[in-house]
Amino acid sequence: MNDNEDAVITANNDFYLAFNNSDMDKMEDIWSRQNEVSVVHPGWDLLTGRGEVLMSWRQILKNSTLNKISCDNVWVNRVGDVASVICIEQLDDVELVATNIFVREEGAWKLIHHHAGPLNHEYEQYDEESLVH
Repeated sequence: MNDNEDAVITANNDFYLAFNNSDMDKMEDIWSRQNEVSVVHPGWDLLTGRGEVLMSWRQILKNSTLNKISCDNVWVNRVGDVASVICIEQLDDVELVATNIFVREEGAWKLIHHHAGPLNHEYEQYDEESLVH
């Protein structure tokens, strides 16, 4: 891993830390102020725009019974000033797959998109031959 990937992972970890600490100030700081942002929470419709996205986090983080979440099996893909992080979110006995997209903004990695949804371990395995058209 190089320094840029380490910085993306740090930004990603900061996102989960803000979630786990119900820290709305930190959550606001993590999200981009210069680019369009969006989020898809599990079971929710697409939300766009900083105001709508942050309002959704306020609603989620004010829940006093919020369980802690961990981010495991992290995979980073960086192209220039954009990076995606794909990981498995563990919330008690529920696993979600999440994609977090960051953009470099004034030297810092800022979140522009978060999408989390159920992880299906019962998918059908395909062999190479069945994937050829």
